[in-house]
Amino acid sequence: MSGEQILGVVVEHDLEGIKPVSFEVINAARKLADQVSGKVIVFCLGFNEEGAADLFIRSGADEVRFLNHPDLKTYIHENYAFALTKEFEKIPVDYLFLPATILGKELSAVLSAQLGVGVATDCIGVSFLRGDEVEAVRPVSSGKALATIRFKGKKPFILTLRPNIFRDSEPSLSRVGEIFKEDIQLPDFSIQAQKLVKRVGTHLDIAEARIVVSGGLGMQGPENFKLLEELAEVLGGAVGASRPVVDNGWREYSNQVGQTGRTVSPDLYFACGISGSVQHLAGMSSSRCIVAINTDSNAPIFSVADYGIVGDALKVIPVLTREFRKTLSS
Repeated sequence: MSGEQILGVVVEHDLEGIKPVSFEVINAARKLADQVSGKVIVFCLGFNEEGAADLFIRSGADEVRFLNHPDLKTYIHENYAFALTKEFEKIPVDYLFLPATILGKELSAVLSAQLGVGVATDCIGVSFLRGDEVEAVRPVSSGKALATIRFKGKKPFILTLRPNIFRDSEPSLSRVGEIFKEDIQLPDFSIQAQKLVKRVGTHLDIAEARIVVSGGLGMQGPENFKLLEELAEVLGGAVGASRPVVDNGWREYSNQVGQTGRTVSPDLYFACGISGSVQHLAGMSSSRCIVAINTDSNAPIFSVADYGIVGDALKVIPVLTREFRKTLSS
């Protein structure tokens, strides 16, 4: 193996702070680095709140680099890509890890194109083989098969990691690391790019949520999704939807779970009034526990469910919400 391996992590944040999935990515990079006595460097752009560096170090970082500029507080891929590209000219990163979120996938694609390096998205497994060769595993063919990815050529090799997969280790209170803060310069981009405004809501991102309550056409109308929102609120989860629901305009596209929507891997997934098309199963079949509610006992969703309830979701969900609220409050 030639020299110390540098594993970089780009953390993701919004107006509410660092997104939890970023700590999962740091944890994954730490485990890999330990296999080869490597170094984990965390890159944090536009976020420099007190205590953040300590959290990164406890999660596995050896070094935290804060890149500061007013235009980095809101994610714009041109700004982020420019800042990171300049940073990589100073720091020879071998592997770069990002969350497999909407922003992480976009930024990884932009960096891959600008740097001329390889990228593997939505990875569910990463390991070092011999020496410094990394092998990544990612689902393909709507989750029916797994592809093994190996890299060669120019570095850094870029990987995005699926949320809720790499979160086993507890933070280390004894870990120490270095902290660097740098005010950087950005070029003048177009006025349109500078005026971009990201819609920020209070709802949890379904790709990162550990509990997802999804609804299909069996919910019978957009007004009935209030039932799912109440159950999700009690459980601390997020509300998802099938494609027909989104196509009908009942929910926003960001809520869609499936092959043409978001891929989720929560601890608990409720499929309410969802028949279970192949396209939907591709986006949620990796959930650790699946509860299906449907009036049709022959619905395909029951073939992947750990628990099935044959009944009207509009009647079953309020009962579940009431019982969960009672149990959790006690």
